[in-house]
Amino acid sequence: MTATATRPAPPTPPARHARRRRFSRQTREMWVLMLPALVPVLLFSVGPLLYGIALAFTDARNTRNHETSFVGLENLGDLLTAEDFWSSFRIGMIWAVSVTGLQFLAALGLALLLNQDLRFRGVARVLAVVPWAMPPVVIGLMWKLVYHPDAGILNSVLGTHVNWLADFSLALPAIIVVGVWTGMPQTTVVLLAGLQNVPRELYEAVEVDGAGRWRKFWNITLPQLKPVIVAITSLDFVWNINQFGLVYVLTQGGPGGQTRLPMLFAYEEAFRYRFAGYASMLGLAMAVVVLAALGLYLWRQMREAK
Repeated sequence: MTATATRPAPPTPPARHARRRRFSRQTREMWVLMLPALVPVLLFSVGPLLYGIALAFTDARNTRNHETSFVGLENLGDLLTAEDFWSSFRIGMIWAVSVTGLQFLAALGLALLLNQDLRFRGVARVLAVVPWAMPPVVIGLMWKLVYHPDAGILNSVLGTHVNWLADFSLALPAIIVVGVWTGMPQTTVVLLAGLQNVPRELYEAVEVDGAGRWRKFWNITLPQLKPVIVAITSLDFVWNINQFGLVYVLTQGGPGGQTRLPMLFAYEEAFRYRFAGYASMLGLAMAVVVLAALGLYLWRQMREAK
């Protein structure tokens, strides 16, 4: 007598309906749990973003009795022919590239140091992230005191009497130093986490061949950190090109526009001169430029990785 394998009977219609009801109930529960987090994002992030994009194609003014009308790409044309915009864009790129590059180098050195078996390493790691916990306004006020021409610590140490934030040739380098000091902690934390994930076996393998510190750093550490470096430098560049509060507290874009970053320029157009539509187009144009630059950078990095 041979046993015959029987196939399971297909689910009955009531079973299918029960599964469907269970799935729809799970979907509803998921949306109920997501709504408290999703609604604020839609109201305070997505909504203003879409409204700002819409304003960029109008002649909106921050005045009471102004009738807003659609002007198409007129604001973009005015923007591309404005010398003030190109000046702020050039200053913004110098600021963003300099701060991003310098804070990466400083953070990499600090991360390598904190990754060593040092005495009081835990205390040093806590102190390294102190600037990260400080609001930009507090940092700006603190550094204004450091750079003060009469009572500043920097002039006292150097024995000089320089108005660092009011000098045409020194204001931009001075705020770049502040930007590096401010942004270094989060870059250090990310790089330190990446260093701690590098397998020790790789270092032990090259030590057998007599590799020194430089060779281990160049052949092991940097290649292993590459994904982390790409991610953090991309984020740092976006944060720096959109910087506003720190530089506003330090110089308000002065002297003579020498530290007027693009976001400061947009702020002046929107709230000092009340050209809301023009300022919105400036913000939209900067977002497109940053996304294009980031896309090109990430594409090249992924191409090299392949």
